Amino acid sequence: MRATIGKDAPDFNLQATVKGGDFSNVKLSDYKGKWVVLFFYPLDFTFVCPTEIKEFNKHYEEFQKIGAEIIGASVDSVFSHKAWYENGLGDIKFPILSDIKKTLSQDYGVLNEDMGVAFRGTFLIDPDGVLRSVTINDLNVGRSVKETYRLVQAFQIARETEGNIPCEWNPGDDTL
Repeated sequence: MRATIGKDAPDFNLQATVKGGDFSNVKLSDYKGKWVVLFFYPLDFTFVCPTEIKEFNKHYEEFQKIGAEIIGASVDSVFSHKAWYENGLGDIKFPILSDIKKTLSQDYGVLNEDMGVAFRGTFLIDPDGVLRSVTINDLNVGRSVKETYRLVQAFQIARETEGNIPCEWNPGDDTL
């Protein structure tokens, strides 16, 4: 199954490194009823990736307050994730999936097959499991966590009001 906007997001059941550096299986279907921010990054122990992960971690409670959960993913093993937690990344509040077989990266269309790593993909999934937004960056440019947060809010308002959200909309602004 390939990720397509307006369609059910591809489900998964993968091992993840979770808060405290423990391992647990994580399924997208476990998050039914919540907004999900699923983000992919290329590799552990790199330069741009920790800036993104730490920024998502810094804003984790803000996402939770608006009913959204964060899930990270890379092609690294859970053991690599755990080693990164223990050697510089710190304690992360959300799960980081191990896509070591690269099937999730393929399903979501972010696999850079030449390098065997994921591009920087950000996927917003609504409480019904439907994919609402996709943003994919090349490997060397990080994403904006603040823009991701704004987009979740915009999609929530659009869903609640069945309205349209104009360019540069921010919470509190009028909808169309």
